[in-house]
Amino acid sequence: MALPPRKFKEPAVKKVRREGRWKSQAHLSFVRSFHCAWPGCQRAPIEAAHVRNGSGAGMSQKPDDWRAVPLCGRDLDFIGHHQQQHQIGEQSFWRAYQVASGQTIDQLIESLCDASPRRQQIREVRNG
Repeated sequence: MALPPRKFKEPAVKKVRREGRWKSQAHLSFVRSFHCAWPGCQRAPIEAAHVRNGSGAGMSQKPDDWRAVPLCGRDLDFIGHHQQQHQIGEQSFWRAYQVASGQTIDQLIESLCDASPRRQQIREVRNG
């Protein structure tokens, strides 16, 4: 006897999830030890802002901690560069940063990684 057709569809193929992200409180503390990366900004508090551009992280996924840069957070009279990064969009924010500073965000990230106390681990993770 033949079986009747099924009532439900075949299960959808799940998207491939990226490997776990690299995390380091030591590197984030190192990043927060600098002034805000925005040229001329001396505001505090400093937050470790994760940069998604070029990270391979999708929506609702935080990039690796080695992709964090120091940006000022909100204070009494200023929204903060970290919040501006989210409000105007990363591409616009980092393009404006490049014009103001003369370097790309990738150059800033590279400089922070090279000086980090976790630079060896970062190199290993980045080189696969």
